[in-house]
Amino acid sequence: MPIRRLPPEAVNRIAAGEVVERPAAAVKELVENALDAGATRVRVAIERGGLSSMVIEDDGGGIPVDELPLAVERHATSKLVAEADGGVDLLNISTMGFRGEALPSIGAVARLAIVSRARGADAAYAIAVEGGALTDVKPAAFAGAHGARIEVRDLFYATPARLKFMKSERAETMAVNDVVKRLAMARADVGFTLENEGRVTLKLPREGVDAEARRRRLAAILGADFGPNAIELDQQRGDARLTGFAGLPTLHRGTREHQHLFVNGRPVKDKLIVGAVRAAYQDLLARDRHPVCALFIDLPPEEVDVNVHPAKTEVRFRDAAMIRGLIVGALSHALAGAGHRASTTTAGAALGAFRPGDGGYAPPAQGAVRAWGVAENAIAPDFSWPSARVEAGGTAGALAGQVSQDGRPYAGEGAGGPHHDPPDYPLGAARAQVHETYIVAQTADGLVIVDQHAAHERLVYERMKAALSNGGVKRQTLLIPDIVDLDADEAALLLARADELAELGLVIEPFGGAVAVRETPALLGQIDAAGLLRDLADDIAELGAAHALKERLEEVCSSMACRGSVRAGRRLTGEEMNALLRQMEATPHSGQCNHGRPTYVELKLSDIEKLFGRR
Repeated sequence: MPIRRLPPEAVNRIAAGEVVERPAAAVKELVENALDAGATRVRVAIERGGLSSMVIEDDGGGIPVDELPLAVERHATSKLVAEADGGVDLLNISTMGFRGEALPSIGAVARLAIVSRARGADAAYAIAVEGGALTDVKPAAFAGAHGARIEVRDLFYATPARLKFMKSERAETMAVNDVVKRLAMARADVGFTLENEGRVTLKLPREGVDAEARRRRLAAILGADFGPNAIELDQQRGDARLTGFAGLPTLHRGTREHQHLFVNGRPVKDKLIVGAVRAAYQDLLARDRHPVCALFIDLPPEEVDVNVHPAKTEVRFRDAAMIRGLIVGALSHALAGAGHRASTTTAGAALGAFRPGDGGYAPPAQGAVRAWGVAENAIAPDFSWPSARVEAGGTAGALAGQVSQDGRPYAGEGAGGPHHDPPDYPLGAARAQVHETYIVAQTADGLVIVDQHAAHERLVYERMKAALSNGGVKRQTLLIPDIVDLDADEAALLLARADELAELGLVIEPFGGAVAVRETPALLGQIDAAGLLRDLADDIAELGAAHALKERLEEVCSSMACRGSVRAGRRLTGEEMNALLRQMEATPHSGQCNHGRPTYVELKLSDIEKLFGRR
């Protein structure tokens, strides 16, 4: 069969299949064009998930009348300029769009109408494309002083087979909503409005360009809880700068859908963020929970290739290892700087539990009453029970011998020990121990309830991690090396990281076509070397780092910390309780235990007063 050139209409429809695979993709392309045109306000209106109609209005620079026919031609764009020799630098892209495919691709499979008024022009003009057929330019009405209005009707009417592969209208609507939100997160200086079937479902005013403006925009999209519970990020490495916000470990979700990466203002999905965020939060969250974050990477355009996917949703970094290190370092530094902070959502959950439910009021159990120093069935309180405020601890408890930030010992100082005033400390002063498990502390403006076991578990774990970092991971030499047969690619990945693995206590070397394991981390005891190496190879191939070994070491440390910490049910003296509070204030990540649960709940006095109807 001879080779033939395809007709232009078929070429455009093939391109449309790559660029505009669903309504959300068309919305993304058109909104990106509006942002490139300098819009400060973007309105998106859809019907039937965008399949019936979608309208994108902006107040950007508009398209001059003489360029309207060129705008709907394939590979015609104002965003790339040819050099003197006719070449175009595709590795120096500073705009959202650059290929010139969106408008002609949409016009090839739908009914496209463009109305535009260029900045400074006296009148507006319109052009239409229906199934690839172009109409003449004609005068039109336009409400704004400048900008464009693009209407797309009957998407894929020219390719009916494509409609059979569309999801439900609700699914398409959700996809459009997700696209608009991602673009809105990237541009807090632009106002966005989204309408569905004539009803406004999203309205975001212009915020600005500073960090607090970005925090407000992210909180409006990711939830009101994100604003007060997010840590600001700002770190630079070389020419790359990382900014944005990351949620505290106690603010988490069930999926990774709330983790967002933006590269030079472009929303992208990249496995790089999955591995980097997992590494930073790996010992702060339970395995089935995921943090919330929005990371913005700015670097020279020549350091990132955005021309690797038709939908421009993926990028390729020239130095991916450096970018990953930047993300992990920035997140780890910010989380360590957060200290003992826990998210305000823990207090909200506690207050919700206090409010009366359908079952009505339930009297406290016998143990609960006695723990507060009230005798069962008594009319008057019995103050003979030990009080954490007055009890002086002379015994060397689990916290004895530990010192505060100023070098003073906590426990074992007797009745004349240091006095703890609530205003002096973030976590306040201990006032009672409830059920021999929970410490109640008074703060300057409320109270704190601490799970003594969970809190001390985190303190012990952090000390063990510090000891590992300072002294290295102790190794045990195998009497007979373990020979593991692996695929050539898996073996190459592992041997390329041999130095990194050796720092973690795993010494490997090539052995013919296999890998020989000479030494293993002493903490792990007897291990399945073959299974561990395959897990490590999978981690390196997928995420670029050997997470499996680090996680196993941390799991052992976590288990040892759990067994070696103060148990629930152990009565603590007042000084031991205050010692625990002071150490929590000085220890990073002490707001959550090794399993991701909060170690304390803080209730403000105003919230407590609401519970009792005082305000």
